Amino acid sequence: MSLEIKQQLRMTQQLVMTPQLQQAIKLLQLSRMELVDQVRDELMENPLLEEFSEIQATEARVESEPEVQKREEKERTLTVSESNENAEKTQKEIDWSDYFENYSAPTPALNAQRLRDDDLPGVEATVSKKTTLFDHLVWQLQVSDFTEQEERVALMIIGNIDDRGYLTGIGLDQIAAELDLDLEYVEEILEMVQQCDPVGVAARDLRECLLIQARFHQSGAIVEDVISSHMENLEKKNYQAIARSMDLELDEVIEAARIISQMEPHPGRPFAGDDAQYVTPDIYVKKIDGDWATVLNEDGMPRLKISSFYRNALSGNSSEETKKYVTDKLNSAAWLIRSIQQRQKTIVKVTESIVKFQKDFFDRGVDLLKPLILRDVADDIGMHESTVSRVTNNKYVHTPHGIFELKYFFNSSINKTDGDNLASEAVKSKIKALIQQEDHKDPFSDQALVELLRKDGIEIARRTVAKYREMMGVLPSSKRKRLF
Repeated sequence: MSLEIKQQLRMTQQLVMTPQLQQAIKLLQLSRMELVDQVRDELMENPLLEEFSEIQATEARVESEPEVQKREEKERTLTVSESNENAEKTQKEIDWSDYFENYSAPTPALNAQRLRDDDLPGVEATVSKKTTLFDHLVWQLQVSDFTEQEERVALMIIGNIDDRGYLTGIGLDQIAAELDLDLEYVEEILEMVQQCDPVGVAARDLRECLLIQARFHQSGAIVEDVISSHMENLEKKNYQAIARSMDLELDEVIEAARIISQMEPHPGRPFAGDDAQYVTPDIYVKKIDGDWATVLNEDGMPRLKISSFYRNALSGNSSEETKKYVTDKLNSAAWLIRSIQQRQKTIVKVTESIVKFQKDFFDRGVDLLKPLILRDVADDIGMHESTVSRVTNNKYVHTPHGIFELKYFFNSSINKTDGDNLASEAVKSKIKALIQQEDHKDPFSDQALVELLRKDGIEIARRTVAKYREMMGVLPSSKRKRLF
């Protein structure tokens, strides 16, 4: 057995992902806000990139006004001495910088007093901070007559209250052991904290939360007994069983259930959750002269250009190292600008194709949404499905029927009795409309919804209706039923 070393030539084709191509793909799948952040980062890192602003355009217009000619005539009449020239240049620079710094803002309204930037309040004086549940409880603690030791215990309790308003993550025995106090004493402090606003806060479970609210509002002994002993039947709306167990009339139990339904199961709700997230559409679809047109939303998007100052360094007497640096940054800036332009063009092409396929939706609404898959749009515009997928993710379009994510228009199909197909989103819309119109005392079951949809020519299985109902967050008929 011998070992040999041989050389072989092979020709293979391989896709090489260059850094520029990777950047283009990354930009394509970014949302609008992420793209703006990315552009801001590039502006900070690449000195050859500049953002075109209206102030720059204003500067060019100001230089061409008659006032500039008058200034130049006045300069020519002055004595041509070095000191005067320097003083004149200094005065000129100060005048123009002050002008652009202090007077580049839009003209104020009539009869309004103009303020300099130095006279305006700082950002910290105008931006408000949302009050959290913790802050709200601590404020009440500070204005109450708690002793120093009581305040220590109350602060530990408040610090373990979650966003819903419940005391979680720690037991009273743990608090007592950590602070070296009696458990009964800690329970007394908990009861004091539970008297704070919002009512029901610092409860350890739903039953305790509702009991605190019932006692605070003096809802009566029946309400408290239902909460204490019949929560399971109350959740199932089995009022007959509660009435038999408590030896009460059914109407009394229903009235107690009505009072309980008005209570807040999550006392911390007004303070919980993030601020509203506002969606800015990437593109608008409008009807112009009877035809649907797509208009790109450029508001808030930085307009980039290449700095002429650094670009001129390539033609000067700069060192080779400087020219190489400028060349690299110049190519990077040019590629970024081209990638953003290509991204915007691709979004427009995909949206125009969607409008073509979903014209009935734009004309008449969600009920006429058609089945559509990525391949349909990809074949229509001559792109790969993965590209269409990246474009439609986290991109939003403004339509006459609301703002939708582009991928909303891609749906599976549901068969109709007439042989036509209907989009799954259209079926969901019909199910939601039927549930909204139902009698709350006798809601539609999933099978009843199947029969109603069949009358409209939609063939659908009961399990599919149940799946769509759960996706829309709609409870089953047994839990939608209301007696009051």
